[in-house]
Order: sequence, then C-alpha cells, then structure tokens
Amino acid sequence: MFRIHVEQVLARDIDTVFEAISDHARYERFPGVGKSVLVEEGQDEKNGTGALRIIGAGKLELTERIIRFDRPSRMDYRIEQSKPFSVDHTRGEIVLQPEGDKTRVIWISEGHVKVPLLGRVMDRVAERSFTKAFRSLLKAIERL
Repeated sequence: MFRIHVEQVLARDIDTVFEAISDHARYERFPGVGKSVLVEEGQDEKNGTGALRIIGAGKLELTERIIRFDRPSRMDYRIEQSKPFSVDHTRGEIVLQPEGDKTRVIWISEGHVKVPLLGRVMDRVAERSFTKAFRSLLKAIERL
C-alpha cells in the first residue's frame, strides 16, 4: 500500500491556492503534467463534486472523480482508472487551512498498485514519485 502525506505552507492566499488546485483543465501548466482534461463537469460547479478529469504525466494517465468539493477548504478525489497499471485508490484528499495571508496544504493519497508480484515495489515507487510530484505542483502554485 502506498501512503502519501505532503504538508506545506504556501505564501499564497487560500482562494488562489484552491482555484489552482481545482482548475483541472489547467494542470498542464505544472511541471511534469503533459495532459489535463476535464471530461465531465461537476454537479454544482464546473470543477466540483462529480467532475471527472484525466491527468497525464509521461506514460502515466489517471482518471479521477471529484467526490467532495468544499470551496475553498477541501477537495477529495478518487482514482477510477489508471494506465499503464491499475491502482486501487482508497483515499485522496486535499485540505487547505488559512494561516494569515498564507495557506497550509495537506495532501493525502493512499492506495495500492495492482501489479502481480511487483505491487509492493510499485507502491514504494508510487509513494516516492507522487510525493515529489505533489511538492513540485505546490511549489509551482506558490510561483503563480
């Protein structure tokens, strides 16, 4: 099982950070993201609950559904499909907390890479890779 927990304080206000994280169709502006598509709009907001997005980085492609959207403090998601390997995603949440004119971001993702015999190794690789990717994305948001 992979467990990713990234916590970082950004020198940006909570509304700016939330907008950048929830603007699915513009993830391509972040380092390493080569594809970002909003496939289905959400129920109450374009990027809100129910929205379906595809994020691609290299050969990796994740199809994610937004399952909770509380502007500007929380967005939960679930990976519904992934390529080139399958992921059993059990938890995806991004929590934002204002700290004066800064924002604390807590990003948690948990699951299991479903590859026979190599799943545990792939979990460790996913944990390292996604931790690095989440930190990189947050640094990019801070520079917006």
